[in-house]
Amino acid sequence: MATGRTHRPATRSRGIPEATVARLPLYLRALTALSERSVPTVSSEELAAAAGVNSAKLRKDFSYLGSYGTRGVGYDVEYLVYQISRELGLTQDWPVVIVGIGNLGAALANYGGFASRGFRVAALIDADPAMAGKPVAGIPVQHTDELEQIIRDNGVSIGVIATPAGAAQQVCDRLVAAGVTSILNFAPTVLTVPDGVDVRKVDLSIELQILAFHEQRKAGEETGQTGPGSTPPAPPARSAGVAAERKGPDGDVPAVMPA
Repeated sequence: MATGRTHRPATRSRGIPEATVARLPLYLRALTALSERSVPTVSSEELAAAAGVNSAKLRKDFSYLGSYGTRGVGYDVEYLVYQISRELGLTQDWPVVIVGIGNLGAALANYGGFASRGFRVAALIDADPAMAGKPVAGIPVQHTDELEQIIRDNGVSIGVIATPAGAAQQVCDRLVAAGVTSILNFAPTVLTVPDGVDVRKVDLSIELQILAFHEQRKAGEETGQTGPGSTPPAPPARSAGVAAERKGPDGDVPAVMPA
């Protein structure tokens, strides 16, 4: 079983910070949209707004790539697309395997953006024998018994885990043992991997909970009840027959009474 940290910060070429690496795909998406509209050049302010960052941060990020733009002209869109794609490793073909072909895994398999961004779904893998041979997005599903052979035959270094939480670590261990060094984890659990393996976690429920926090905060602002001193909302009423706690006659001993 793999041991070690849950993830490690990769050593980037030319000392590009992780925060900058995380923003490069945002710039690439904005630049690709401009390229599709045949826009030849773009200012740092326009590109920063399209990517959702401030222009000073964008110029700093691009300085790590050795790209400074031209005063009065801006950045060459096509050159930046190439430059960022090369830095991200997208100028080559990356074979990817997806393990766990339930609703989420099938949706990922059908996602058309992989091929246009330098990734090729080399195989779909599932533990259910009934799934074996069934085509999903035109690719026949293969059983997990074949996982190691599939990794070796396709030279796969990137694996996507879309299994239930209980199976994710075992799948992760097998992927790593077979030679996979980068994992995108959609399972709702934290994976433990050895040094030399990168894990990126995508947890939709956590993102929704964060949005719920902001919605609650906005609702509190509308009613004027925000901040550390605000009164928390009352808990939901208990159903009949469930015991409720209250303070006893002396004010500090809880007494239990029927609700």
